[in-house]
Amino acid sequence: MATRRLAADAAGIAEAGALLRAGGLVAIPTETVYGLGADAGDPKAVAAIYAAKERPRFNPLIAHLPDLAAARREGAFGPDALALAQAFWPGPLTLVVPAAAGGRVCDLARAGLPSVALRVPGSALARAVLAAAGCPVAAPSANRSGRVSPTEAAHVLGDLDGRIAAILDGGACPVGVESTIVACLDGPPVLLRPGGVPRANIEAVLGRPLALPSAPAGSAPVSPGLLASHYAPRAAMRLDATEILSGEAALLFGPAAPDGLDRALLSLNLSPAGDLAEAASHLFGYLRRLDAAGPAVIAVAPIPADGLGEAIRDRLCRAAAPR
Repeated sequence: MATRRLAADAAGIAEAGALLRAGGLVAIPTETVYGLGADAGDPKAVAAIYAAKERPRFNPLIAHLPDLAAARREGAFGPDALALAQAFWPGPLTLVVPAAAGGRVCDLARAGLPSVALRVPGSALARAVLAAAGCPVAAPSANRSGRVSPTEAAHVLGDLDGRIAAILDGGACPVGVESTIVACLDGPPVLLRPGGVPRANIEAVLGRPLALPSAPAGSAPVSPGLLASHYAPRAAMRLDATEILSGEAALLFGPAAPDGLDRALLSLNLSPAGDLAEAASHLFGYLRRLDAAGPAVIAVAPIPADGLGEAIRDRLCRAAAPR
């Protein structure tokens, strides 16, 4: 059965909420990427997310809420978590906190962990759907596991048409990379994944540096987005390329052209002006377009590591990891 495409209007929002309450899967646009939504309190619905995405079951899911009050019913917010939530929600920040007693997010969505990953999205459309659903909504990126994350409705349909009930078409996602993930558990806050809120902004609110994760080798991830090979196109990735080889596709950044650009099968520039926010918004869409051209290798120009560049480079390194 083909996936329904819902308009981003009052009727579409109401229908999306009803489908979620009934245990269906609905792709929802957020400010970061399209999320594949299901009732986070319904283990059968959560299992359907894993099945549709073909996702490893040890990778937990982010539960999305319409506001901080709803999030506090699902997680225990200490002073650091509360300060970050008040500073950056609604927005592209996910907080991993201890699961609250009586919270609705099920064990499967939490991958059996005593913690829960929570976010209040910046998109007013997404929050309207969450309010219509009336439940926490688990919503990993709406793509097959390990594939490039979707920033347009067409990307979702390319991966999941016929696998999910509906997609709410809200146009292109403006941020284009996933949320930053910070764990506020025992000890100082830990940066688990760089993303839409730069590290420096978070550290300014905390008044101290974020710690880095120190999980034992081989252990299961404590939040989404931590598998070594992730966001992977079919083509191999060659990072920090200053020369394009014959037959490669090229992902460029900034005004300077690399040597051998005329040899590229196809080239796209994330931001000719060198704007990292523009580059982030184009990242996944351009990777998909380059991959669709069928190259064996996508050569990626150097991208600075400051600000949103840290998140962009993180995604690219995961896409280039052995698989």
